[in-house]
Amino acid sequence: QVQLVESGGGLVQAGGSLRLSCAASGRTFSSYSMGWFRQAPGKGREFVSAISWSGGSTYYADSVKGRFTISRDNAKNTVYLQMNSLKPEDTAVYYCAVRLGSVAGLSYEYNYWGQGTQVTVSS
Repeated sequence: QVQLVESGGGLVQAGGSLRLSCAASGRTFSSYSMGWFRQAPGKGREFVSAISWSGGSTYYADSVKGRFTISRDNAKNTVYLQMNSLKPEDTAVYYCAVRLGSVAGLSYEYNYWGQGTQVTVSS
């Protein structure tokens, strides 16, 4: 079993930055890939970014490419999402997830989920 706890969300003005963290506990952290997804009100959950277990491969949705950076620290069992140049359309609940396998971009491919953290970007 893997437990995930996200933090770092909040209210920020357009153009600002936030850094989300996701702390994992339970199974060996370095053996799985991690992803970030988001869900805006009235919309489905969408892929944001993912990182391989080694951290050597990263993937981003086109909508956040060049603005967001995913990273992980296996010694701290934590994955991060640095979000810069935030836009009002980035407003959503952000979830981290664990996949017991290689990196993937579809939510159903992930095995464990955190409870989410709210990010609100004002215009």
